[in-house]
Amino acid sequence: MELRHLRTFRTVARTLNFTRAASELNYAQSSVTEQIQALESELATKLFDRSRRRLSLTPAGERLVEYADQLLVLAREARLAVAEEAEEPGGVLTVGGLETLCAHRLPAVLARYRELSPRVGVTVREGGRGELYDAVRRGEIDVALTFGTAPVDKLLTSEPLAPERLMVVTPVGHRLAAHAQVDGHDLRGEPFLATPQGCGFREMLDSLIQSLGQDGPFVDTQVASIAALAQCAAAGMGCVLLPETAAAGPAARGEVAAMPLTGGFSQTEVTMTWSHRSQGRPSVSAFLAVARATFENRPTGRAA
Repeated sequence: MELRHLRTFRTVARTLNFTRAASELNYAQSSVTEQIQALESELATKLFDRSRRRLSLTPAGERLVEYADQLLVLAREARLAVAEEAEEPGGVLTVGGLETLCAHRLPAVLARYRELSPRVGVTVREGGRGELYDAVRRGEIDVALTFGTAPVDKLLTSEPLAPERLMVVTPVGHRLAAHAQVDGHDLRGEPFLATPQGCGFREMLDSLIQSLGQDGPFVDTQVASIAALAQCAAAGMGCVLLPETAAAGPAARGEVAAMPLTGGFSQTEVTMTWSHRSQGRPSVSAFLAVARATFENRPTGRAA
């Protein structure tokens, strides 16, 4: 099996669309079709069901997905391992992170890493939690930084880097703005702005709402960007639950009020996740060490 055929198969399996896969791979659609047909011919089985209106994987195709992921990951790791020197890391490193961490925490890590490993070319990729974990599994991202606990997975290794306080962010004139801190009961009946379902902070807010029962706060508006959430709060649209990292800037500028949340939902963890197979690469192990040291020595800010 040729790696390019497996890469094409994996892209079609993810998108379930030949046209979209061809666009992502920068191939002509006919080339994608030919590669899939060549792979099916070699394996003597159909990988996709084309009889329905929507393309779908056959049982054989579903079984091949996991093997294709592993083969592509191993091929990428082999290329990178050969390109690196143990004495001085080289090659390329792809780091993924949530929007807030990419904007506020990752730059300090990358600046220090660049000083210590100047021969490594670094790419930063932003995404949601689930997207980042999947990309680490597929070998598309070497290390991911997220909030909360990483999933238990035989392909992944993770560790907490530092706690992160959660803040209730409100318009400046809001009734809660004068509070030194806020607990869940203070939020009863309050409309909240939130990111869509699937985001880590939406999960935290939903858990808080559920714990307070019918009289708890409720999600009034969904906004895709955490940065936009703070601006919506500044415009008077409602309350927002944010990490202290994201709340500190707008609060310091007087655009919003930000109060620490107390109780069982008062903080989360910044978590670092990587594939356990990639840890032996010098560029990855060097990044892990720099991230640990940077978070350990970071100054403790206060948003309010």
